[in-house]
Amino acid sequence: MRIVLLGPPGAGKGTQAKELVSKYGIVQLSTGDMLRAAVAAGTPIGLKAKDIMARGELVPDEIVVGIVSDRIDQPDARNGFILDGFPRTVPQAEALDRMLAKKKLRLDAVVEFKVDPDILVRRIENRVEQMKLRGEPLRADDNPEILKQRLQAYGAQTAPLVSYYKGRGTLRTVDGMASISDVATAIGRALADAAFRPVAKSGPGTGSRKATPAGKSTAWKAVGSARKKAPAKAKTAAKAAKGARRKPAAKAAPRKAAKSSQKSRKPARGRRLTK
Repeated sequence: MRIVLLGPPGAGKGTQAKELVSKYGIVQLSTGDMLRAAVAAGTPIGLKAKDIMARGELVPDEIVVGIVSDRIDQPDARNGFILDGFPRTVPQAEALDRMLAKKKLRLDAVVEFKVDPDILVRRIENRVEQMKLRGEPLRADDNPEILKQRLQAYGAQTAPLVSYYKGRGTLRTVDGMASISDVATAIGRALADAAFRPVAKSGPGTGSRKATPAGKSTAWKAVGSARKKAPAKAKTAAKAAKGARRKPAAKAAPRKAAKSSQKSRKPARGRRLTK
């Protein structure tokens, strides 16, 4: 299962991503983490990114896509992955689709978190006030003004992805303003369209998980086979029925012959008797 979570900052994508990781046995991929890991590992793409970042420039889309490509080739991403925070623009989405196509892969679903930006800002403002009253240190992301800027950037750059993925038939929308459990339930229903089911542990305490596409399970194959055989059985039954309707006609022949013999025994009418 390959999923993209789409939504503005503060929509709860990170919380739901953790639930999906546990439920489907897939990995969550952050482009920032992947970029830093590639630089630290000294991979060819990581070295290119390091030089670009050292000059204070933005890392080009093709390098970011290359880092994603290297990451999803690793064994732990074999069952699938969740991309959160990437792609951010339509060109990035197009580059991602081309990369996946080369690997003969595709995205199974893009889940959009529908939220009210004004409510998100008020939530941050309330949280900041409560943290101040409790004397707790504020985090860098607990800043209403910064959140407003990020929401504006999202609307300008990332929101067009909704139309892009809707046109490709992969977009699923959930109410991001609902409770955490309700959002999780809505995402489960949305992913059911992609014919995937939650994985089950292979044994108590083993933690071994494997993603199981419902569309390719043995049970579904059996259903498909039965559906294919059904028309053939129906045709056979129809032929048998036609044959059964024709048999009475064959039995009627002896009756006609019997009537004919009875007529032959009767004396002919109007015949003169001679001495």
